[in-house]
Amino acid sequence: MIAGAAAAGQLLVVAGGARSSGSAALPSRPLALLLLLLLLLLCLVGAEQAAPTPGAAGERRRVDVDVGVILDRTTWLGNISWACMELALQDFYADDDDAGYSTRVRLHLRDAPAGPSAVDAASAGVDLLKNVHVQAIVGPQTSTQAKFLAELGNKASVPIISFSANSPSRSPSQTPYFIRTAWNDSCQAEAIASLVQNYNWREVIPIIEDDDSNARFIPDLVDALGHVDTRVPYRCKIHPSAGEDEIKRAISGLKENWTSVFVVRMSYQLALKFFQLAKDEGMMGQGYVWITAYGLTDIFNVVGYPALEVMEGVVGIEPYVPETVKLNKFRRRWREKYRSENPGTSINEPITSGLYAYDTVWAIALAAEQAGFVNSDFVLSETNNGSTDFDKISAYKAAEKFRGAFLKVNFTGISGQFVIQDMQFQLVSTTYKIINIAGREKRAVGVWTPGLNMSKILEKKDGISTIIWPGGSENTPRGWLLPANKELKVGVPVKPGFGSFIRSEDGIPKGFCIDVFEEVISNLTYKVPKHYVEFGNGEGESNGTYDELVYKVYLKEFDAVVGDITILANRSLYVDYTLPYTESGVRMLVPVRDQRQKTAWTFLEPLTADLWFGTGSFVVFTGFIVWFIEHRTNQEFRGPPASQIGSVFYFSFSTLVFAHRERIVNNLSRIAVVVWLFVVLILQQSYTASLSSILTVEQLQPTVTNLDEVIRRGDYVGYLNDSFMPNLLKRLKINETKMRAFSSPEEYNDALSTGKVAVIVDEIPYLKVFLAKYCHNYTMVGPTYKFDGFGYAFPRGSPLTPEISRGILELASNGRMDELEKKLYGDTSCPDKDDSQTSSSLTLHSFLGLFIITGASSLLALILHVIITLYDHRSNWINGSGQISWRELLAILVKIFHERDSANTPDEEVPGMEDIDPATAESPWSMSNHVIENVDSDTDTGSTPEGEGTPGREVANQGPGPLSFAYMHSEGAME
Repeated sequence: MIAGAAAAGQLLVVAGGARSSGSAALPSRPLALLLLLLLLLLCLVGAEQAAPTPGAAGERRRVDVDVGVILDRTTWLGNISWACMELALQDFYADDDDAGYSTRVRLHLRDAPAGPSAVDAASAGVDLLKNVHVQAIVGPQTSTQAKFLAELGNKASVPIISFSANSPSRSPSQTPYFIRTAWNDSCQAEAIASLVQNYNWREVIPIIEDDDSNARFIPDLVDALGHVDTRVPYRCKIHPSAGEDEIKRAISGLKENWTSVFVVRMSYQLALKFFQLAKDEGMMGQGYVWITAYGLTDIFNVVGYPALEVMEGVVGIEPYVPETVKLNKFRRRWREKYRSENPGTSINEPITSGLYAYDTVWAIALAAEQAGFVNSDFVLSETNNGSTDFDKISAYKAAEKFRGAFLKVNFTGISGQFVIQDMQFQLVSTTYKIINIAGREKRAVGVWTPGLNMSKILEKKDGISTIIWPGGSENTPRGWLLPANKELKVGVPVKPGFGSFIRSEDGIPKGFCIDVFEEVISNLTYKVPKHYVEFGNGEGESNGTYDELVYKVYLKEFDAVVGDITILANRSLYVDYTLPYTESGVRMLVPVRDQRQKTAWTFLEPLTADLWFGTGSFVVFTGFIVWFIEHRTNQEFRGPPASQIGSVFYFSFSTLVFAHRERIVNNLSRIAVVVWLFVVLILQQSYTASLSSILTVEQLQPTVTNLDEVIRRGDYVGYLNDSFMPNLLKRLKINETKMRAFSSPEEYNDALSTGKVAVIVDEIPYLKVFLAKYCHNYTMVGPTYKFDGFGYAFPRGSPLTPEISRGILELASNGRMDELEKKLYGDTSCPDKDDSQTSSSLTLHSFLGLFIITGASSLLALILHVIITLYDHRSNWINGSGQISWRELLAILVKIFHERDSANTPDEEVPGMEDIDPATAESPWSMSNHVIENVDSDTDTGSTPEGEGTPGREVANQGPGPLSFAYMHSEGAME
């Protein structure tokens, strides 16, 4: 309008100028007026066109954002999801007047069957990209379709957003325009593995639909189970179009397996058919475990009662959606809308994928607004003139801008927090809910959260609620079952010789190995059907070696092997062993002989040489002490020197046999003798016991103590036939030409007794059976070479292996194993002979304490005697010590301690008898009444002349005493 007015003004100016140029131009005035009217008319028309009409201003401000949708509305998922998408746009633009949005998302739906073929979905995608010029495509439903559409998205730089195809076969780096608004299956795999670990199941079999939806899920599941030490023996795949017969064959294959824990991931239609047939086959009863992955758990909301009835006891994993007011309101609105569009439907609420579809469209509308679209410009492909529709697809700048905005969207939707994970183009993994079908109802029993694992409620580690398993039992299944109509085929070795371990009686296996196995099997809480098959030719001979027998288990010709099967490393490569049920190890068996030779000098063997010498020394020492104390007062210890020396030895040696007859009169000597007699008593008893042992008990010692001695002498070594011993002996550097095989205890005895072999090398259980029969002539010697003993062999991964192992431990703990071993080895035990040749003679060290006691007692008595004697005669040697030489002093001391002390001599007469010598009537502790005379070297009598200051000697009242030591050496005594 303003421009029109300006143009009119200019025309008026021009007209005025023309008029003023000359008055003669009057005929042009009507033309100017005509032009002015035309300009005014133009201004009015422009103003009318520019004037806004009510309600049209907002529409002119909005930019339409075209988004394609590829769904299969003939399916539950497609129909439910489309209703959720429509509600999402209604809710997002409900407050448009207040928000003032500049864009508006318009959905363009294309129906594409969600079958195994992706042609329809690819065609729909090409149509949307080529003809509608969409900035994004929501869908498709399946991972198979997503694989093709992801390539279209890469070519056109248009994001392909899927809320249900959660397992594409290609990585995000290969398909950067494929964005998943569903949670990661690898996180779901971790939740399932945590549930398996919680109940300690060791094997799981996945049952999956054979399509691209499981291309990434199965590797993730196997890895997650491997982290919790759970095996996946095999995978059961069922084609989406499989008929009833094919499904039954798959179920029969599952029944023939030991594993009873299954993880199921398939479409609703196939799952419902599968579980119905599994129930008909009896696989929905006790002992089975069925875990359904996310996607299949929605079947209970979709199908309702039919699914709840056939899936009783199933445990499911589904994403955790917090209950909010917004979600509850949405459910009511969705239910009204869906029922109005689908009369007679049994679906009561949207499934989890429907909630993802709602949040996905909400995020698209939010991203479109944040991207600030002004147009939908696009760049033609360089191959726009190609021969195919794929070559004519164009690249859209607006779609690239929209993708960047969509990846940054962050909001709280009705399914939870909506955040696309960096570089993964998928929702961030979070919490899963654990559901259980019980009483034809779906109930939540716990949640799984990364880092916290299983719990009843969020952010706590308190375990999950009680699960009702198939069959209505609350007891946790053990995770495996015996295959239907399966009877274990148990291989039994044929081994003549050691029949106490394994033998056949009328075709029935007997022996210790069978007894233990039967005890364990009978203690199990379930029945294990079995039958034994001998590994023999029917003539009492084996069909092969033990290695070949064990390999039969690996070849599945036997379900187990029971017998004296040694646990070896090379055998464990093909089978699993139970815990050993016998003593483990390998030792040598050798003859024994008596090492003691009975000779004329055998009586000396009880005591070692040092003990003999020590005993003799203390005999002489004790005799000397007694003589020294007694000879002054006891007539029996006096006399000529030779007589006194004889008395010393005779008395001391006679005490060894308590045959001494000399009477002891001094209390000090009595103390010394009493202590010595105590020592002699112990010595005598020990000597008698040791001599008796030497003369009556054999000292059996092994003829060989180690293999080095055998190798050095070049002797032969025996071993058990059909065993692993040759390999062991070769490692021990035994020449193969020096090895000889034997098959029975009798052959062992014959070979050792006749010298055919020097030793037998065998496992301890065999040797103990041999020694139970030949105990006194042989013994086990040498080091124990470590081996694991006997065990039962089962196929790799067999669930019976840990069950039997626990049974063996139970037998060992309750004492039943000891009873079976007594039956095997006999009640009498055969002790091992000592293979070290140590002497049994008594040593000085064993009696050192006694000798110290008697020596100390004798020395103490001697010291006290010397002190008392010197004290009693102190007047004789103290007064004269200052005036005589040390030689004279020595002579005085000699005289004091050697001369008879008649005053202290005890009365030797017996009361009432007339021949009592009154000189001995005094106490040995009485003081002497005679005077000791000084010794004069120049006199023969030893008397001291008077007048030299020496003390005189009083005359005793007693009779004459014994001759003094000086007199015995005088000339008078010689005469």
